[in-house]
Amino acid sequence: MIALRAAKCAVLAGLLSVQMAQAQQIIVESLDDPVDSQVDGETGFITETDSDVFLRGASLFEEITEEVRAVKGTGVDLRALDKTTGEVRDITLSDGQSEAFGYLRIGLTECRHPDDNATGEAYAYLTIVEEANTAAPVFQGWMIASSPALNAMDHARFDVWVLRCQVDAAVADATTEETSGN
Repeated sequence: MIALRAAKCAVLAGLLSVQMAQAQQIIVESLDDPVDSQVDGETGFITETDSDVFLRGASLFEEITEEVRAVKGTGVDLRALDKTTGEVRDITLSDGQSEAFGYLRIGLTECRHPDDNATGEAYAYLTIVEEANTAAPVFQGWMIASSPALNAMDHARFDVWVLRCQVDAAVADATTEETSGN
């Protein structure tokens, strides 16, 4: 009886291993080399003419990006989070000023924003250092309000992100009048 069960198990194991081997079959196909399929300036997915480069028939340069003038703000509004304690604080800095948050020192070099949108789309050049280790900054670079993850500070305990640029009252009033249509 035991020998019969062992035989059945061996046959079943053999069938399973055959099925596994079939399921793990790998098929390798060669792709056409784009250089070999060149016809009249076309190389596979890329088509080149004298003035344009096309990808699958769509021009890479069809979309024209509007140029927007950036204006320097007078300061920045930041939000800082201590992940350990849950403390959230809004910080306002003027150009060249720094402030402590926890054991970080956050310094602002400059804040810029589009000419037509003084309170949104801000980007600020920040330098953030740990007060115990001022030799190497934790973060140094441009931080963008509308895309904070694009160039984020990587710190185990703290998060800092830009909310908006501070602007002169006259600039803010002019922007408000333009957007309201008066």
